[in-house]
Amino acid sequence: MNFKWISLTNRKKKESLNQDIRASGQFPIIYFSKWNRYKFLLLLFSDILALANAWTFARYLNHFYSPVPEALIWWVWFGLPSFFWIFSLVIIISFGSKGLYSGSTNHSQNYIQTAKLISLVYLLALLLIYFYDPKLAPPRSLFFASWLASLLTVMGYRILLGLFLSYRGIWPMPRVLVFVIGSPARLSAILEERTHYYVVGSALADMATSQETLRAIIDSKAQEVLLENLPNIELASALYWSLRRVGIILRLLPSSREMLYRRGIPEIFAGIPTLRVEHYFLTGWDYRVKRWLDIISSLVLLLLLMPLFILVSLAIKLSSPGPIFFSQERVGLHGKVFKMWKFRTMVRNAQSLQQQLEQNNQNIDGVMFKLKHDPRIIPIGHFLRKFSLDELPQLFNVLTGQMSLVGPRPLPIRDVERFGQWHHLRHQVLPGITGLWQISGRSDLSRDFNDVAKLDLYYIDNWSLNLDLTILIETIRVVIFPQGAY
Repeated sequence: MNFKWISLTNRKKKESLNQDIRASGQFPIIYFSKWNRYKFLLLLFSDILALANAWTFARYLNHFYSPVPEALIWWVWFGLPSFFWIFSLVIIISFGSKGLYSGSTNHSQNYIQTAKLISLVYLLALLLIYFYDPKLAPPRSLFFASWLASLLTVMGYRILLGLFLSYRGIWPMPRVLVFVIGSPARLSAILEERTHYYVVGSALADMATSQETLRAIIDSKAQEVLLENLPNIELASALYWSLRRVGIILRLLPSSREMLYRRGIPEIFAGIPTLRVEHYFLTGWDYRVKRWLDIISSLVLLLLLMPLFILVSLAIKLSSPGPIFFSQERVGLHGKVFKMWKFRTMVRNAQSLQQQLEQNNQNIDGVMFKLKHDPRIIPIGHFLRKFSLDELPQLFNVLTGQMSLVGPRPLPIRDVERFGQWHHLRHQVLPGITGLWQISGRSDLSRDFNDVAKLDLYYIDNWSLNLDLTILIETIRVVIFPQGAY
């Protein structure tokens, strides 16, 4: 197997284990095996050639009707106008984001998804052109001809390429390095019957999500992990995120389909049915976009809300003697302690008074301290808490990279010391100002921390930029119409 494209050393990969499990250290293309690299390049060349042929055909037909407006031709390259190159770039990026250049046959031959993405790009182009200049529009003959021709040529070329690659006499089967988890002896025996599969390590199922197993997988240089009997614990899919970050494909045997089912793609592997759970071509970029949005949004909000900061500061000073801000040590990413900032809503000695109030804690498991009528809250504090204005200084924590706008809420050391073992899985991602717990009733949600933790783990398992946006929009509604905050 050719590992020249793997630019990270094992040492750097181990260092990446300290990152947010959704983060990717570099461009996912570097993880491609030699076989998948060839397949990726062939698919990419096929799509570009298909789009070029489609546009050439559409331009030929368009000469019989009306020419392309000069205002829509910014440059010409290889005889094709700028319109073509922009369309091609957007289509290829959308293909990559949906896994259509991955090593999985199911992804690369997903013709329905291919057609949907091409159609979506053309529809969005119409909207953008209209808003750019309503009087300027490409000829309808060119638009519809290029759209239909793109659908036919891209899918047609992919079908021909798939038939070509399926003829194994041309391409030797690549050697695949596999790490097995579950029943090592049985799985190894199955794989050894296939000469191109080589077992490089093994572990028991109950160790699937441990850091020791992950380091062993990385050290073995495995390309894929074959797993059965995935333990039925909360967020067992942490293994998926960890493997995705280092570019290793995960395969689940049917006995484990109840976990990660939404991510799995049915595929035959070494003669046995599996669910292939892999990273896409643009893996990690979604998390990078999240961090860029965090930084830009927190900076903009801090500038816009500065007058509100001043008003709140004056209100606190007039309401109670003491500092304006309150900082407390909270547990963040991978258990690292940091100082989280808030507007002060309690008396100065609130933390020392908490010990006297512990017996009145309304949380039945005692993990979080919640008291509906807390005597420590200053007069203005109830208003600030009701509308979550006390949380605004945490934008500084977001700006410095200690927190995110959306994520599991960071808790005090006192609460974390009462965690069960599985509760710590919420520390695998960057903590946030708001999250599923905050938009699900906050303090009225439950008196059992297990329910809160399950919401956080659901967020991690199902994370996407769209989920973050949904939570942010819902947070605005919760802040305007507060419920369950005290």
